[in-house]
Amino acid sequence: MSSGEVVVIGGTSGLGLEIAKAYAGRGRSVLVAGADPAGAESAARELGERGRGVELDLTEPAKIASCLADVGAVDRLVLSAIARDANTVREYDIEQAIRLVTLKLVGYTEVVHTLAGRLHDESSILLFGGMAKERPYPGSTTVTAVNGAVTAMVRTLAIELAPVRVNAIHPGIVGDSPQWAGREAVLQATLDRTPTGRLVTTGDVTDASVFLLENRSVNGVNLVVDGGWIML
Repeated sequence: MSSGEVVVIGGTSGLGLEIAKAYAGRGRSVLVAGADPAGAESAARELGERGRGVELDLTEPAKIASCLADVGAVDRLVLSAIARDANTVREYDIEQAIRLVTLKLVGYTEVVHTLAGRLHDESSILLFGGMAKERPYPGSTTVTAVNGAVTAMVRTLAIELAPVRVNAIHPGIVGDSPQWAGREAVLQATLDRTPTGRLVTTGDVTDASVFLLENRSVNGVNLVVDGGWIML
C-alpha cells in the first residue's frame, strides 16, 4: 500500500463522512470535499489529525482541478456526493435537472480525470449510485437516468483506468439516515418488502463500501445493498 490519501468527494456528511471516518480510524490520511467550506472544515475536525477538508462543488466542474491541485498520490477515491431531485416531467425544472446531471456525471468524471495521474496500480475508485435506477417513482426521471448511467460509467472507467479498480454501490433506503426521519410509513412499507426483515443501515453501506475499495479482485461491479428488496 502506498502512502497516498483516501479522498472522499461528498465526504462532509452522510454516508461519505462515515466512510471517511472508517478510514481515519484505520490510521489513514483522509481528505473530505464538499460544496460548503464550513462543512468541509467541520468534517475534517471530526476525522482528527489525519483529516483535512477542501471546498469543491461538483456542479462547477471547470473549478474542480484547481480545488484538488494540492492532492498528491491517491490510494482510494470515493465519489459519494448526491443531490436530491423530485422533478416531474410535467413540471420540469431545467436548472435542477442540469445541476444533478452535471454533479453526478460530469462532476464525477472530471474528478477522476483530474486525479487520474495521481492514482497508481493498487488504487481503487468507488462511485455512488442508487436504487432509483431500478425502482423509479413519480419525479425520479432525472435521478433514475443518472443512477442508471453510473452503472455504465463503472464499466468504462474500469477499462480506461486499468489496472485501477472501479466499482459502484447502490444503497437501498437507509433506515437510520436522517433523510428518513419521521417517515415511518415509508420505512415500514420498505421493511415489509425486504426479505432480510431489516432495513439497510449506515454501517451496512460503510462495510460494503470498504469491501469494494479494498478487495483486489472485485472490479467493474455494481453492488446493490438493499437486503433483497429489489427482488420483490
